[in-house]
Amino acid sequence: MTRFYHERFFSDVRVASIGALALFVVGWGWVPEAFALVPVVALIGAAATAFDASYLIFARHYAARLERVVDPRREVLVAAALEESYLFPLNRRKLVVAAFGSGFTWFGFMTLFFTATGAAAYGFGLALAIPVVRDHGDAWLVAYLGVLGVLTIAALVVGVWWFVTGVGERRLTVVLDAAFPER
Repeated sequence: MTRFYHERFFSDVRVASIGALALFVVGWGWVPEAFALVPVVALIGAAATAFDASYLIFARHYAARLERVVDPRREVLVAAALEESYLFPLNRRKLVVAAFGSGFTWFGFMTLFFTATGAAAYGFGLALAIPVVRDHGDAWLVAYLGVLGVLTIAALVVGVWWFVTGVGERRLTVVLDAAFPER
């Protein structure tokens, strides 16, 4: 299952990155209105990659529990322990898959790196878009900023609720505990 996560994640990163870069080039070269789409592409990319990460978290929880059922003394099946140490810990507070403190890893750094570059593209695209959209009238600017603001705030609030507060992982644990009680 994690193989498919990585394929999907990097596909989503490529599409969002190439899309944002292409829109910057088109905006500077020919159609400045293209700048207005950069924040949209960055936001969709962020939401899509977080969705991909939610599937990775799901897959890791399920695989780890199956390992404990099949090999309760953890003598042979150690993939979950390796992933816990090398990728990111489960059931700890984190920003999607970026844990802090002793749980911080290269995987977490890359998550923050992609997040920061996406946020930068969003910010630069927005800064370049505002004067262009304003040239079409204040109503367009209000509508553009309103829709973009609502979508951005919704993605942030739901992302914090699901990932940072651990709601998603707790839901998995409840189901797995009922299906495979610890002995």
